Amino acid sequence: MQITASMVKELRERTGAGMMECKRALTETGGDMEAAIDLMRKSGKAKADKKAARVAAEGAIVIAQRDGEAAIVEINCETDFVAKDEQFRAFAAKLAELVLERAPADVEALKALPLPHGEGLSVEQARLELVGKIGENIQLRRFQRVRAAGDRLGRYLHGQRIGVLVDMKGGDERLAKDIAMHIAASRPVCVAERDVPPALLDREREIFSAQARDSGKPEHIIDKMVQGRLKKYLSEVTLLGQPFVKDPDKTVGQLLDAAGAEVLSFIRFEVGEGIDKKAENFAEEVMAQVKGA
Repeated sequence: MQITASMVKELRERTGAGMMECKRALTETGGDMEAAIDLMRKSGKAKADKKAARVAAEGAIVIAQRDGEAAIVEINCETDFVAKDEQFRAFAAKLAELVLERAPADVEALKALPLPHGEGLSVEQARLELVGKIGENIQLRRFQRVRAAGDRLGRYLHGQRIGVLVDMKGGDERLAKDIAMHIAASRPVCVAERDVPPALLDREREIFSAQARDSGKPEHIIDKMVQGRLKKYLSEVTLLGQPFVKDPDKTVGQLLDAAGAEVLSFIRFEVGEGIDKKAENFAEEVMAQVKGA
């Protein structure tokens, strides 16, 4: 059967693949459009399997929100160029909406869900097709879904790189956003001292004790040195103890007290954190932005 330009055009419109790949698929299937689509889907999975071992440390953080509920999602790719691709961004936005709507238990459950407006494809099938179209490893890394326990959910996105959700009691929308921006910039580990993981505190105490003993000072002085360093450490890693980025003369805790507000919890996602990649400090970028706001 002769493969016409109109057939190639139709297949390109339905799959988003390149012209030569569409022509090759139609040729192999004798012009059968549906068979060509199936062949290209199988080919896309094969390509995805080959690319799966490649590091995907770029990508996007996406937030979907409605009254009292929000979802935050991280999806990864290999390059910043693809992270800005419209197809990639549209796929990421659909995932956030799907998490918000369907509340899947984990990433595997999310992959099995039908993609909204995805022509019957599951999330995983759509991911494989996107890998075939774009040519990079694409992975759904993590998500969290939040139902507000307080009065409001604050949110902040620094481009596509950092996303924050804040569950806050009292205050107003502006304060909630300011706190979210602060968290994006300052990377607190938890809300208050009581929330610091005991293992983390024990590790820091051990390090500070070893450092203090190297000074050769008496034991009672060493104890005071360790306590002082622990106090400073806790102010650095807890949200309430950190100097507020827009007004470093007051802590976040003082800011919240003055507004009669309380942060109940927060979530902070940064693209690629924990994945081996070229070191870039996007938190410093956020800090510079909020100080100039």
